[in-house]
Amino acid sequence: MLRFLYTCLLTLVAPVLLLSLYKKRPGVPPVGKRWKEHFGFSPRVQGHQPLWIHAVSVGETLAVTPLIKVLKARYPTLPILLTTTTATGAEQAARLGELVEHRYMPLDFPWALRLFLKKQQPRALCIMETELWPNTLAAARQAGLPVTVLNARLSERSCQRYAKVQPLFHLLANHLDRVLCQHRDDADRFIRLGVPSQAVQITGSIKFDISLPEGLIQASTALREELGSQRPVWIAASTHAGEDEQVLEAHRQVLASHPDTLLILVPRHPERFDAVHALCLQHGFTTARRTQPETLLAEQQIYLADTMGEMMLLLGACDLAFVGGSLIGDKVGGHNLLEPAALAKPVLTGPSYYNFTDITTQLLNAGGAEVIHDSKGLAETVTRLLESPETQSQMGQAALAVVNANQGAIERTLTALTASISAR
Repeated sequence: MLRFLYTCLLTLVAPVLLLSLYKKRPGVPPVGKRWKEHFGFSPRVQGHQPLWIHAVSVGETLAVTPLIKVLKARYPTLPILLTTTTATGAEQAARLGELVEHRYMPLDFPWALRLFLKKQQPRALCIMETELWPNTLAAARQAGLPVTVLNARLSERSCQRYAKVQPLFHLLANHLDRVLCQHRDDADRFIRLGVPSQAVQITGSIKFDISLPEGLIQASTALREELGSQRPVWIAASTHAGEDEQVLEAHRQVLASHPDTLLILVPRHPERFDAVHALCLQHGFTTARRTQPETLLAEQQIYLADTMGEMMLLLGACDLAFVGGSLIGDKVGGHNLLEPAALAKPVLTGPSYYNFTDITTQLLNAGGAEVIHDSKGLAETVTRLLESPETQSQMGQAALAVVNANQGAIERTLTALTASISAR
């Protein structure tokens, strides 16, 4: 009965969800003729009984990419079906080439999922992080699929929200065979909500198993030459509305003492690229866009990264990094600090990082990261670090050491997935 009521509610809100998915936005690729896949009408993937991995959007697709590469290297004949909900996720999945076949994830309607499963006939379902949908899990269980949550994380806030609808969470938990958690606090929260302890395992975060793409260092060095190898460069990565203004104010203060400094500004969402560009101009900064390579970069104060999937390249070209989603109260809860850490960059974050508490705490304790509280603190810290290459190096190496000490999650995840891979 509870799932029936949920499906009725989903039917009412589906038009809003679809409008969000299909609305044209600058910088966001269209779903186009593939819209039918959201209703279960998708071409069958090549190969027999693929391993189905679901990653919602860009972040999850990037996170699962290292695991997919190792899977294909170890099981070259294993077909992998990768689903995403968003078009930006589909665009990122396309970069994996022949490693996977991509399909859009059906909306959580029972009939759409039955169509999808009948066509694809996967051997198992692996869900990245915590993208749990009642009808999807029920359909997978009905089809006899083992269901594993990969890289599972559950913030305290989400845990408290699930606790308010405990019967609904039990509906989800009853269909989970394995929950492979990033950290102990994530595991404790899942168990607290009623997931059997024997189904919960701590494998670590796949995101720690970062391997630098071939040619990344050379490409980042070349980009730094374009930006100016002799000038200071810092990056504000994954910024949100209300945060860009604080970053710009901090940059203005940095320029007062270091007038040749360049800020690489990377808004979190592509639909904001134009608005952030206009904001930079309104604040009086000379600004270049990455999509306009003809601009003379040496004369610019801000380099707006209005592309997707290039974060590692951009991080490699900077001296230090501020990671956003952390300076706008508790709206977002921060973003992952591991990419700059893996590149041995000093990392700065705002005080709100509850979604990545364990990772951030490790970096803070090791001296690889610092917390700043406002634009003034950001400006002062950036200035101090730019004036001390030795401190930059010490922080960067400390951050890298944390990443290296936590690697191995992919191997532990593969061990846990062995039964699912060989299923059927």
